[in-house]
Amino acid sequence: MTTTAGPPAAPGAQPSAVPRGEPAGPRARRLLRAVPPIWLVLAAVILLIAWRNPTFVEPAPFLAFLRRCAPLAVLAAGQVFVIIAGEFDLSVGALVTAVVVVAARLSDGDAAHTWWLIPLLLAAGALVGLVNGLVTTRLRVPSFIATLGMLLVLSGAVFLWSGGAPRGSLADNFRQFGRFGVELPGLGQLPYAVLTLTAVGIGLWLLLSHSRFGHQVYAAGGNPQAAALSGVDVRRVRTAAFVISGLSAVVAGILLGGFTGVTAEAGAGYEFQAIAAVVLGGAVLGGGRGSVGASVAGALTLQSVFTLLNLLGLAKSLRDAVQGLIIIGAAAYAAHRLRRSG
Repeated sequence: MTTTAGPPAAPGAQPSAVPRGEPAGPRARRLLRAVPPIWLVLAAVILLIAWRNPTFVEPAPFLAFLRRCAPLAVLAAGQVFVIIAGEFDLSVGALVTAVVVVAARLSDGDAAHTWWLIPLLLAAGALVGLVNGLVTTRLRVPSFIATLGMLLVLSGAVFLWSGGAPRGSLADNFRQFGRFGVELPGLGQLPYAVLTLTAVGIGLWLLLSHSRFGHQVYAAGGNPQAAALSGVDVRRVRTAAFVISGLSAVVAGILLGGFTGVTAEAGAGYEFQAIAAVVLGGAVLGGGRGSVGASVAGALTLQSVFTLLNLLGLAKSLRDAVQGLIIIGAAAYAAHRLRRSG
């Protein structure tokens, strides 16, 4: 009798097989250890919020919370590809702002412009990602410097385009993706932003965890020399990761424009929040570890922490400090886990 082996597990994944005949207690503990810790942290923070504000977990307020989280979660789902591949993308916040400002100027409230404008924005996002990737991999400029330069280029271009005060307006059918949703009996409105996050999250999860390209991303970040020797085109894989990050930034910008309106500060700080979410989700700065699902959970946790701080009445000025502490703590914990597993 012959047996067929199942597909190999994704790099960095926890083993899910449980030995037959194992007692229920150890089995439950084994399954619990297989859950990324960030999901447990997210559950704990949500319980604290619900303790302070019981209405938070009701369908309508909770879906509204998920709608606010969707842009950052989409951004983190794209950023994790770059970080797993061993790079950084600091340009995404400026790209989000550019999407909102350019869309308002080109459409000027005309709904007929939306359906050619969205593909144009996606193409621009892919182009920004491609330039970031080529400068990093072909010119060998460190991605931190290359994408920081792109951030400045995009910020300057937005300022010149708008003269410091964005003009125009977003059409209603453009804003519907971030503002409206599908009416569900008994639940209220299921936001289009949540549906978009679900579709993007599942698509990127399948790409990273269940495709040859995804395995190459892990290999390119974990050990680029060994990956190159095994036939992986590391430069191409890393460039593609930047393109995915650029496309995710455009989607995040479209969602964000739905409920923030037109402002030259639409994406300010989102590049650091996206990196914080990915690191909080367990990704290792330096490459080789991370997942889309945990990065989305990291984004939800980050927004949950900010919500909790508001409920506790703490000053808004503490937000950046808390974000910095989260990045340092999450990076230290991820490095500790990496040393123990190594």
